[in-house]
Amino acid sequence: MAVTYDVAPDYSAFLKPAQDGGATFDLLVKGARCAACMAKIEGGVSALPGVRSARLNLTSGKLTVGFEGRSGDPGRVMSTLEKLGYETAPYDPGQAAAAQDREGRRLTLALGVAAFGAGNAMMFSVPIWAGLFGQELGPAALTMMQWASGLIATPCALYAGMPFFQSAWRSLRVGRANMDVPISIGVLLSLAISFVETLLHGRDTYFDAAISLLFLLLIGRWLDHTLRSRARGAAADLLAMQAPAATVLTPDGGQHRRPLAEIAVGDLILVRPGERLPVDARIEAGASQLDNALLTGESRAVAVGQGDVCRAGALNLSGMLTLRAEARSDDSAVAAIARLVEAGAQSKSRYVRLADRAAAIYVPVVHTAAALTFVLGWGLGLGPREALLRAVAVLIITCPCALGLAVPAVQVAASARLFRKQVLVKSGAALERLAEVTHVVFDKTGVLTLGRPTLIAPDLAAAALAAPLARASSHPLARALAAQDGGSDLAQDVVETAGQGVEGVIHGRRARLGRASFVGAEGAQGSETELWFGFEGETKIRFRFADSLRPDARQTIADLRARGLSVEILSGDLPDAVRAVAQAVDVRHWRGGMTPTDKAAWVESLARVGHRSLMVGDGLNDTAALATAHAAMAPGTALDASQNAADLVFSGEGLSAVVTAIDVARAARRRAVENFGFSALYNLIAAPAAMLGLINPFVAALAMSGSSLVVTLNALRMHRAGR
Repeated sequence: MAVTYDVAPDYSAFLKPAQDGGATFDLLVKGARCAACMAKIEGGVSALPGVRSARLNLTSGKLTVGFEGRSGDPGRVMSTLEKLGYETAPYDPGQAAAAQDREGRRLTLALGVAAFGAGNAMMFSVPIWAGLFGQELGPAALTMMQWASGLIATPCALYAGMPFFQSAWRSLRVGRANMDVPISIGVLLSLAISFVETLLHGRDTYFDAAISLLFLLLIGRWLDHTLRSRARGAAADLLAMQAPAATVLTPDGGQHRRPLAEIAVGDLILVRPGERLPVDARIEAGASQLDNALLTGESRAVAVGQGDVCRAGALNLSGMLTLRAEARSDDSAVAAIARLVEAGAQSKSRYVRLADRAAAIYVPVVHTAAALTFVLGWGLGLGPREALLRAVAVLIITCPCALGLAVPAVQVAASARLFRKQVLVKSGAALERLAEVTHVVFDKTGVLTLGRPTLIAPDLAAAALAAPLARASSHPLARALAAQDGGSDLAQDVVETAGQGVEGVIHGRRARLGRASFVGAEGAQGSETELWFGFEGETKIRFRFADSLRPDARQTIADLRARGLSVEILSGDLPDAVRAVAQAVDVRHWRGGMTPTDKAAWVESLARVGHRSLMVGDGLNDTAALATAHAAMAPGTALDASQNAADLVFSGEGLSAVVTAIDVARAARRRAVENFGFSALYNLIAAPAAMLGLINPFVAALAMSGSSLVVTLNALRMHRAGR
């Protein structure tokens, strides 16, 4: 029984105030799958009085409704969605995940039933088709085989087809037709005409074709669900980077561990070396070095002290810090980036697939043609059986298998091609967007560079002297220095001074490693990309470090320009470091010192002036921009959150995968357009032939299968793309 939300309990408690003075309401919408669903939902809700905006994320099923004032009518929104044919509930992440899991189990079971039905129906259908080649079955044996095939295929088809039948019914109930409508009608009519033929002792039945069609379509539906499940993890991965709990200092001097959600503004928090900062805070006492690589992408540690503001997600490297919380976990920098990621995913889901647009014209035309074939055939003197066979032939021969495979077959072939080139494609729509890019945005650290400091002109003897002390430090430069030496000795009596360096005893001699002033290098200016080392009373040694460029970075930039693409660099690192890399790879447009919000805003601004940007990044500070960009790529060394926000992930130390991916995506677009053209030509020829009775249902089934084979073979030409 349907719930009428107009008289449902008050849902105003689920309203959340927005910064612009309005309010938002989040709902979980079930059953939305395509661009047509999105347009219908967003359009219907946006038309309600008092609603300012409605944004649906197809990946998570989350609909965010913005109201003009602090008050709104969530019940009316839910009632409207129910009338449009969608189940709704106030959004709860746990409930959303459970709904996704239930859908996955349902699709898996439907796929298994379809596979069972197709295999066993074929067992009885093959002798029937073999009879066409001189091995005729007797009337009794033929009828027995037909009934056996029908009794197996029909219940399996009715169960396995429920995802398509329900989708088609929801669409028809509101006066629209999606791609599931002709599929559903074709399957049901194929079963119906097959039973009629069996009862009338006819020759042709299509039980095996009906269940086999569902099996192939369910494979695509299951793969689509799997890809969406992977994609929706980006924001969750970001929030998981926050510490699950924090040590709070009480007025009496005690220490208590509290869940992150219970941290309030003004709480005093103790953060030990090796821990991540749980919330945005200001340092009350202590000094340390913070690794902000997840937030800014900077390759160097940052020294902080009393009064400095620190962001959630930063890693405390050395000293003990006492912090005063300045924001709750929901308002932290990491949470803000997670919200940007989700917003970016919503905007990307607006991509309208060509197949959905074609279906808006295709479906009513084909159904009208089939109905006219039956009515006119009967009216012109054909018997109802012959008229129905012609109508079914029209539906079968124009079944949108070739149209439905036109893009997915190309996407599968292109994805396989890129996989062999060490590029993982996370969704077929990503290839469509990648083919459209006009501008490429690179992060610096970890993308154009390898993301790890290396010793410049290493002196192995000097490195061996300093290595026992370097191993005692967690500083990135110290780790890079220690990596130059294969020994395992460790300095004794080690003491680390936050923001300065580390000292200890090496084979009975006291030594220091760190800043020039800390080590005692007189007259040295000091730099964030160098370490000094020396034994007490002896000459000091300088070690200089740099983040090496990827070996093919400059060539990749040149190849992208040769393909008509413009290139720029956005980085959270210092401007001087960004300038040096930009000059090395011959990129004239670059920006340094950018926050995650700055990067996402800049990518959005590029879209407003007509650019379709490809963002290539690897850090937490890139995640929002990755989600906002028209297309996104991340290296295999990137954070899990960045990989989830990206559309494609490439491995290896080379950047040429970016060029290869664009080449393959453009080739895939050409193949898809060719397939659509063939599908249109096929239907223009096949439909009239079936209407005139030149093609019976059996030949129609062969032609329909042949059209699917043609688009599949054309898609396999993708193996030559991107060489």
